[in-house]
Amino acid sequence: MPSWNFITNHGAILIIVSQQRKITAREISQQLGITERAVLRIVADLDDAGYITRTRQGRTNTYIVNQELPLPGPLLKDIAVGDLLDILETSSPESK
Repeated sequence: MPSWNFITNHGAILIIVSQQRKITAREISQQLGITERAVLRIVADLDDAGYITRTRQGRTNTYIVNQELPLPGPLLKDIAVGDLLDILETSSPESK
């Protein structure tokens, strides 16, 4: 196995929250093997950029992925987030 990933932690968190709209930062960190602090920083990045909307409910956040935004970067700017999630077949029926 290579020591690198095709999907960055930002992309992986976007995929996770598209599959599980109600999830804690701790659960995300356990799935990805990164710290909870790193998850919170990435979630803040995604929220600030408009890729997700989060609503706090107790200890759990509810996430909505903005599937209309283009992917960041010059190479993928013509592909919407939702198109990538569809290709990866990660969207849950409740997130659509």
